[in-house]
Amino acid sequence: MSMHDPDYLPVTAAVIQKDGRILIARRKHAYMGYQWEFPGGKLEDNETLEECLKREILEELGITITVGALISSRKHIINCQAAIVLYAYHAAYVSGDITLTDHDEIAWVRPEDLPRYSFPDPDSQIVRELLKK
Repeated sequence: MSMHDPDYLPVTAAVIQKDGRILIARRKHAYMGYQWEFPGGKLEDNETLEECLKREILEELGITITVGALISSRKHIINCQAAIVLYAYHAAYVSGDITLTDHDEIAWVRPEDLPRYSFPDPDSQIVRELLKK
């Protein structure tokens, strides 16, 4: 039984924290205009959102994380074609050396410095949630 709205693709994003800083990554591909994002990805069959996030972060960045509390879940229409529900979670870096596959750059940023970076709309919503706290 899935709780997800079938019209919206479930996608996860991790706000990974280490030593008071948050990991952001810049996509290699122009799909989102080379903007920064919170890494994550699409939910696959028979996995939980938390499992999805751990798998995606391992695949994209080569690191292990623990997944914490849900920050937000919001529906977004991307480029008038993809309808997603983006589930953003707090996460903590556990181990591994970062290797980039889908991104060309990463940065460990203090939360108050996040607004200086260019994020696509779904991720900028997460930034707003984080700065509310």
